[in-house]
Amino acid sequence: MSEPEPSLDPDGWTDLRALGHRMLDDMFDHIAGLRAGPVWQPMPAEARAALQGELPRAGEDLAAVYEEFRALVLPYATGNPHPGFMGWVHGGGTAVGMLAELLAGGLNANLGGRDHAPILVERQVIAWTASLLGLPASSTGLLLTGSSMANLVGVLLARTAALGPEVRRHGLGGARLAGYASTAAHGCIPRAFEIAGLGRDALRLVPTDAAGRIDCAALAEQIARDRAGGMLPFLVIGTAGSVDIGATDDLARLAALAQAQRLWFHVDGAFGALAACAPALRPLLDGIEAADSVALDFHKWAQVPYDAGCILVREPAAALATFAQSLAYLQPSARGLAGGAPWPCDIGPDLSRGFRALKVWMTLRAYGTERIGAVIAHCCAVARALAARVDAEPALERLAPVPLNIVCFRHRAPDGWDVDRFNAEIVADVQESGRAAPSTTILGGQLAIRAAIVNHRTRVADADALVDSVLETGALRLAGTPLARDRM
Repeated sequence: MSEPEPSLDPDGWTDLRALGHRMLDDMFDHIAGLRAGPVWQPMPAEARAALQGELPRAGEDLAAVYEEFRALVLPYATGNPHPGFMGWVHGGGTAVGMLAELLAGGLNANLGGRDHAPILVERQVIAWTASLLGLPASSTGLLLTGSSMANLVGVLLARTAALGPEVRRHGLGGARLAGYASTAAHGCIPRAFEIAGLGRDALRLVPTDAAGRIDCAALAEQIARDRAGGMLPFLVIGTAGSVDIGATDDLARLAALAQAQRLWFHVDGAFGALAACAPALRPLLDGIEAADSVALDFHKWAQVPYDAGCILVREPAAALATFAQSLAYLQPSARGLAGGAPWPCDIGPDLSRGFRALKVWMTLRAYGTERIGAVIAHCCAVARALAARVDAEPALERLAPVPLNIVCFRHRAPDGWDVDRFNAEIVADVQESGRAAPSTTILGGQLAIRAAIVNHRTRVADADALVDSVLETGALRLAGTPLARDRM
C-alpha cells in the first residue's frame, strides 16, 4: 500500500476545531479580564529557559504546544492592552481586530499584487484615510509595518522627486541633499536618512519653541544657509504628535514654506494624525491636507492590533517613479488574475505583503471614526486630569506642556541626590509592581517619567493609580526601605 501524500491539514477536523474554539474563548476571557491582572510582570528565569529549546524535528501535540503558550507567553507579554499601560505610544487592540486577524490568517492572501478582493479592501482603507486627512481622492498609499517604514518611504519619495527616477540606477551622483525636521522628531527619521544612503548628517534638526513645535524662522534660516553652502534642500518633515510630549508642528506654515522653497512636504503623524477623528482636535492638523506624503499608525489611536502602519502619497506618479518595476514574472495583464495594475509592489518596497488592511477595514466599519474620535478625545482628557493631579502633588513636578495625551513629570528629590537615577528606579519599581507601566524620556537634560495615554480602556482612575504608585514608591525609596527588586 502506497504512503499517503504529505499534507499539513489534520486527518480530521473535529479535534482541531474544538481546540480552536477553546483558544478563541480563552483570548476573549483574557481581554475581558485585563484589568484584574498585572499590567506587566518580569519573566522568571525558568520560563525564559523553557523558550530556548532545540529545533523541533518531529511534530508535537498542538494542545500541548498551546498549553506552553498559556504558561510561557500569555502572562509575560508587553502589557499594552491593559488600561494601566502608559509607557509608550501603543494602542490597546480590540476583540474586533483580533477576529479580523483570524480571518486574514485563514485567507492567507498576498497583497503584493494581482487582481483580488483583499487589494480592493486596502485601497478602500487608503481612500478613507485620505478623505479623513483632506488629501485628494486621487491619492495613493499602502499599509506597512509602521511609521518607521512609512517615514522611510516618505524620504525615498522625496529623494526621487529631487533627483529624478535615475537615482534608482545611479545613486546620489554626488548630490548633497539636505532635509529638515525638528529636534523633537522621532528617531526613525535619522534612521531613514541612513537607510536611504543620505547619511544622518543630511538631516538638519531644527530647534523647537516652548511648545515643542519646530521653529519655522530658524528652519527658513537653515535652508538659506544650506543653499548658500551648495547643498540641495529637498524635504521638510512636520511632526503631528511628537514622541516626547505630543506636540504638533504648525503644519500650515510648514506647507507654505515647503511650497515656496519647492521642497517635498512630509508629515510624520504616527499617532497624532488620527486626531483628525476628534472634531475638537482637528484644527491642530490644519495644513496636513497640503502634504505630499503622510505617515501614520492605525495600531496606535485607532486601536488596530499590531502591526498596521500607513503611508499616504498625494501624487500616485511619485510613488510609481520611486518603486515601479518591470520584471518578467510580475507583468500585469488586461484580464485574469494578473490584472488590477498598478499593484502595491509598484508603489512601495514589499512584494510579499500580508492582509493588514482587513483589521483596519473591520475596525473602521465596526466602530466608525466618530467613536474612535471620542476615544482619542477621552485619552487627551485623561492626560489633562493626570497633569492636574501631578500639579497638585508637592512631591511631583511637571516638565512639559500637555498638548495632546502625553504627560512628562518627575518625583522631586532632596539636595545631593541623583534625581535622574531616583526617578529611573521609581519607574522600574512601578513597572515591576504590575500596577502601572510608565516609561522615561529626557527633556532639557532631565530624566522624566513619561505617561502616554493611548489605550481606549484607560480611565482617570488608572492615571490616579499611576500617581499613587509613583508617590508610594518614591516615599519608600526616600525612607531607605528596601524594595522587592533591591532584594533580588
